Amino acid sequence: MANTAKGLDDYRKREVLAILSVGCSRRTAARYVGCSPSTIQRTAQRDAAFAEELRKAELKAQILFMKNIAAAARKEPYWRAAAWALERLNPEEFAPRKADLLTADQVRELLAEFAALIVEEVPAAKYRKNILRRLHALARNLGAKPGTGTHDAGDDEAEDRHEIETQDMPDEETE
Repeated sequence: MANTAKGLDDYRKREVLAILSVGCSRRTAARYVGCSPSTIQRTAQRDAAFAEELRKAELKAQILFMKNIAAAARKEPYWRAAAWALERLNPEEFAPRKADLLTADQVRELLAEFAALIVEEVPAAKYRKNILRRLHALARNLGAKPGTGTHDAGDDEAEDRHEIETQDMPDEETE
C-alpha cells in the first residue's frame, strides 16, 4: 500500500528519493508510487529526515546535470551546453528575448518621452508635477528587485538622464 495513515511507508519514500535523484519531478515520483504530490509534501512536513533527503535528492540531480553541462561546454563542439547554462543561470543577460518584449532601458526611454509629452500637453502645473513625480519613481524602480524598491547601481546614468529631462520643464503656468 502506497500510503500509510501518516504518509508514505519507508519503501515508497526510498522509491520517491530514487526517482527525484535522477531528475524527475515530485509529480512524476508521486504518480510512480501511486500517491499525490501533496502526500509527499505532507510526509516531508511530518518527517524532518525525509524532508532533508528530498532536498538532497533534488539538488543531487541538479548538480549532476550542471556537471554534465559544464563538461560538455568545455568541448568546443558542444558550445550550446555553455549557452544553455548561461541562459538559465543568468537569464537577464543571456536568455533570448522575444521581439515584443522591452528592456528596462527601453521602458525608461519610453517613460522619459511620456514625461516630455506630459510637460507639453498637461496645462495644470499641480497635476503635471504629480504625474512627473510618479513617472520618475517608476523609472527609478525599473531595476529594482520585486518588492524591494531598490535599484541596481548601474541604473544611475539612465535615472540622471530621466531626472534632467523631467526637470528641464518649461515655465509653468498656474491655474
